Amino acid sequence: MAEEVVLMKGNEAIAHAAIRCGADGYFGYPITPQSEVLETLAELKPWETTGMVVLQAESEVAAINMVYGGAGSGKMVLTSSSSPGVSLKQEGISYLAGAELPCLVVNVMRGGPGLGTIQPSQADYFQTVKGGGHGDYRLITFAPASVQEMADFVGLAFDLAFKYRNPAIILADGVIGQMMEKVVLPAQKPRRTDAEVIEQCPWATTGKANGRKPNIITSLELKPEEMEKNNIRFQAKYKLIEENEVRFEEIDCKDADYLIIAFGSMARIGQKAMELAREEGIKVGILRPITLWPFPTKAIASYAEKVKGMLVTELNAGQMVEDVRLAVNGKVQVEHFGRLGGIVPDPEEIVSALKEKIIKK
Repeated sequence: MAEEVVLMKGNEAIAHAAIRCGADGYFGYPITPQSEVLETLAELKPWETTGMVVLQAESEVAAINMVYGGAGSGKMVLTSSSSPGVSLKQEGISYLAGAELPCLVVNVMRGGPGLGTIQPSQADYFQTVKGGGHGDYRLITFAPASVQEMADFVGLAFDLAFKYRNPAIILADGVIGQMMEKVVLPAQKPRRTDAEVIEQCPWATTGKANGRKPNIITSLELKPEEMEKNNIRFQAKYKLIEENEVRFEEIDCKDADYLIIAFGSMARIGQKAMELAREEGIKVGILRPITLWPFPTKAIASYAEKVKGMLVTELNAGQMVEDVRLAVNGKVQVEHFGRLGGIVPDPEEIVSALKEKIIKK
């Protein structure tokens, strides 16, 4: 398949991009609002073209453990779900991080806690960037703000997952998963051959030792001094990722008196709010974290002495705002505006919040 321009949902873009980037397998389970990922893969039948395996597992727990098995053999595998389903996958995600296995997890967030609502949310930020499972681990986290980025981040997430031998996650909200936009799909890449997998992933359990010592994939180490060495190695890797893989977008920030900081769909709404505020003579800029981890701490900190205040807008009760406050270290006022229960605010609400929480103080 050549490069192609198509109108599609964000969830559908994930499926198309996974096939086109040469993924070996998808293991998932349906849940609103991300079910179109699995449905689209089933409709496209990539097992007949590229040989990609697509399997609806019996549960979310089964799906993430199938990802563990595929990743352990050096294959390019992914899963997708929405908030309650990702909660069920957390033990497996921790195992994947502990075994240093590259893979991709997609979470199209819905409102909670509990079963909550099928409407969009951004309330899984803490779960994702602070470690939803047990132990000291990190997930390379991308927050798409468009259908195009849903497609683009699949290949990028796989690239970084294999580069650092670490799980990556695309953390989208239900708005981005369900909205339709024009998207440029990449040309088809071939799946890697077994020989290429063995060459690129010498740590993998491929069943072909060829005289070398057997590879052992595990996150278990009963000797505490050895487990400490493992964790020290993990932390060094995470520091390297923080130094090299931070991504963010700045819009009209150079002359801004105030910053709106937002990710995903809230960044798009914030951009319109910025335009409305500027029409009133209020100089507002947008800083959008593209990677939620590693977080653009230094970029945000650089504005602490340049602007009069920052408004962090999220579809939650206030989560990313904590990382923004840590970044500025009390040097500038930081306030939060959010809606809950799946309600998505209008741009005018954000402008009003900016005036009430920051400008009038």
